[in-house]
This record gives sequence, C-alpha cells and structure tokens, in this order.
Amino acid sequence: MGSSSDIICVCGAGTMGSGIAQLAARAGYYTILYDLNTEVLQIAKHSISNGVSYWETKGKINSTEKAEIYERILFTNEIQKCKAGIVIEAIIEKEGAKAALFKQLAEINSNDCIFASNTSSLSVAKIAERIENPERIIGMHFFNPAPVMKLVEVVTTVHTNEKTTQAIVELAKKMNKIPVVCKDSPGFIVNRVARPYYIESLRMAEEGVDLSQIDRLMEATGFKMGPFRLMDLIGNDVNYEVSCSVYEQLGMPERLRPSFIQEQKVKGKKLGKKTGEGYYKYYISNPDL
Repeated sequence: MGSSSDIICVCGAGTMGSGIAQLAARAGYYTILYDLNTEVLQIAKHSISNGVSYWETKGKINSTEKAEIYERILFTNEIQKCKAGIVIEAIIEKEGAKAALFKQLAEINSNDCIFASNTSSLSVAKIAERIENPERIIGMHFFNPAPVMKLVEVVTTVHTNEKTTQAIVELAKKMNKIPVVCKDSPGFIVNRVARPYYIESLRMAEEGVDLSQIDRLMEATGFKMGPFRLMDLIGNDVNYEVSCSVYEQLGMPERLRPSFIQEQKVKGKKLGKKTGEGYYKYYISNPDL
C-alpha cells in the first residue's frame, strides 16, 4: 500500500462497513477493513465479492477493474494495521465505544489523521470532545445500502475545521456520492425529518390500521417505499435505536415517543430483511449475506 494519506481505514465489517469499504476501493483508495470478529470479516469478503461482481454484470466496471478493486482491500482483525489518512467507523451505535475506538486509533496514527463517524443519530461533538485534536473529528453518515444510496451527510461540530470538512466532502464525491454538509444536531437532517414518517405510521398500526395498507397508500402517493417496508430494509434495531436517540436528545416530546410495536420486534429479533422477518417475512437464500 502507499502512504497513509492514500489509505482509507473502515472499522466495523458489518453491512454498512463492508459497503463503505467497497466504495472506497472502487474510488481508487487502498482500503483497510478492520473488525475484531474474524467471522464477520469472512462474511464481509463474500459480500464485497458479490457486490463487485454485481457492478461487473451491470457493465459499471470491467473484469480488470473488478480484480483491482478487490485487491485494494486488506481485511484484518489487527488494530495495529489501521494506519490511514482517513478512518471511518461503522461500529455499534454507542458513543463510548466509538470514542474508545478513536482513542486507540489516535495512538497509532498521525495528529492530522481524520476520524469520521458513520453514526446516524449520536452527537458527533460529544465523541469529538473525548479525542485529542477534536478539529479532525466529523460525521460521515452513509445510508443503507451504502453502495447504492447516493446521499452522505457530512456532519460538522463546533470543533471541526474547514480542512477536515473539505476532505470528507471530496472523499464522498470520489465515491460518487452526493455530500450534504450539516451541523451536529439530533438526527442530523434525514433522520430528524423522517421520524414523523415512521412514528405516525406506527401510531396508526397501534390503533389497529393494517400496516400493509399504510404501505400501499404511501407508495400510491409517490413514496418509493412505505414506512414498514423501509423499516424492514433499514433494520428495526437500527431504526428503533435512532428513534430512541432523537426522542431523548429532543427532551422526550410525546409526538416522537418510540413505538412499543417496534420495541417488541427488536426484542423478538424480528429485525426485517436481514433476519428474514420484521413487519413482513422474507426469503433469505444465503444467511451469510
């Protein structure tokens, strides 16, 4: 690999992290995909291989480019190998865990290494306050599935400097994404705006309205996907956690109170497409994907 400035490190090899690594490698960056769990890394290898092959079948890349993309990725469970110009974390949605990871990485990287969090709703500023040189901490929020969805929220804090912001905006563009710069606030833009879409739909379901009918009506009005199908795609665990986070950060207004229906889905491991059942049932051809 080249110098650390030419390297992107993605921490967390789950669905989101592996998708981000795939994008970084396609954009021409040497890419490190780190996860402590070797089984998760193996699944990520398979997922990325399938994703790159899909691009080839669609004519977006040729066979040579396909091979080059995959060869640019280093899969590792050794944190000492996570030396890069930009680090993007996509680990568990817990402020303490994200800050602890950045602290570890700060010890082995240069002071100008940029740390970007893929958090969907946590305060980026609170994470930054725990790290030395907080001006290099920023949010880079991708949407699921990362290789497909065009929007990336670039979340700045009171600490973030212009150099960091521009570096992440340029990275998003090189990944063929549309970056939107926003300030650190509960839910940022998309998740803040989307909460009523989910919460009101769940309220109607609580009152006995058939959820499939709600989906059909919303899709008939122009929405590409109804709220329940969309929550199943995102993952009920992720969606519920964001709802709880936004609700608490905004002072627990009744209009944004998370639904007990979704809470039950999460407790029952009915998370949506990734588990085979959420509000709907799904056929999973390969449980490792």
